[in-house]
Amino acid sequence: MNKMTIRDLDVQGKKVLMRVDFNVPVKDGVVGDDTRITAALPSINHVLENGGSLILMSHCGRPKGKKNPEFTLKPAADRLAELVDAKVTLAPDVIGAEVKELVDELKAGEILVLENVRFYKEEEGKDCTPEEQNAFAKELASFGDVYVSDAFGTAHRAHASMAVVTKYIDQCSAGFLLEKEIEYLGKVLEAPEKPFVAIIGGAKISGKIDVVTKLMDTCDAILIGGGMAYTFFRAQGKSIGDSIVEDDKVELAGEILKQAREKGVKLVLPVDNIATDEFSAEANIKVVEGHFEDGWMGLDIGPKTIELFCAEVADAKTVVWNGPMGCFEMEPFAKGTYSICEAVANSNSVSIIGGGDSVAAVKQSGMADKMSHVSTGGGASLEFMEGKQLPGIVALTDR
Repeated sequence: MNKMTIRDLDVQGKKVLMRVDFNVPVKDGVVGDDTRITAALPSINHVLENGGSLILMSHCGRPKGKKNPEFTLKPAADRLAELVDAKVTLAPDVIGAEVKELVDELKAGEILVLENVRFYKEEEGKDCTPEEQNAFAKELASFGDVYVSDAFGTAHRAHASMAVVTKYIDQCSAGFLLEKEIEYLGKVLEAPEKPFVAIIGGAKISGKIDVVTKLMDTCDAILIGGGMAYTFFRAQGKSIGDSIVEDDKVELAGEILKQAREKGVKLVLPVDNIATDEFSAEANIKVVEGHFEDGWMGLDIGPKTIELFCAEVADAKTVVWNGPMGCFEMEPFAKGTYSICEAVANSNSVSIIGGGDSVAAVKQSGMADKMSHVSTGGGASLEFMEGKQLPGIVALTDR
């Protein structure tokens, strides 16, 4: 971690421009899951307790560069006001004279939440010139004396509030949340304690190819579950019935199997699966080993695979998990994912959970607090583990 952190900043009497991730689920104007808001509280409270004021920036949903009240940050600002001992004001806009006036009036210990930065096309840099994006970022930067990024979930995007704004502020640091993400994920890349086991699931192999390939350099075992396993089965010449498959990735799956053999990495595929004759919780179910009959599809790993995967996890000292083992949203196909949850929670390992669905499963299982680190970034954590440079981290000030 060679970047400045929030600890390196003197915030006394300063206006701190902070990028947070308040992209939270909202129903009927109320936040459904405030995890991302509470995750930012250590950085927020640090500024308030040390005599600074805060201007918070975030996106919410996909308003596509237009002001859309459906994606207002009001519910998030209201929830934040309940969680902090400070005055919280929601600005009527992101930039402009009215916002500037509110910034100028902001006192130490107070918080101003800007409206959704994605109300402006310049935030994502789509359908605008680099000059327009720079001008937008420069106006955002004018609100703060120093800048803090605590939004790991968007650190892989070169957006105005993440990467461009830093060109116009001298001191740009990582918040506590971003620092923790870098610390845990960085350790996995650089010096994982062995045995190191990666559990990779989800519906598709595409999007996870690079991370699987990268993990082969450090992993002792890679356990493949979820829908992506059937593309590997097809590469092995197995019939998979009506199971999900990426036909254009079958050859690539075969290459990955070959690479694993050459590198001496144990790449473990399911030995049995829970199959159904219909994509429904009420459908007929049976355990399938080997080939699938036509009309049947796999929607979870089977009991022998659960035992096999859990045995690998039990011996691990480092575990990375990204992607569920099946359609855990439907009760008959949830056992594989929740069994893995329990195995990781009970293991004597440094456990890192990433990816929206696996994070959701861990939270629903009630075992999130038993994991070493539950990442707030799906795509960002994948790209970080692939060894890619994330624009939102690169842009911060070097120590």
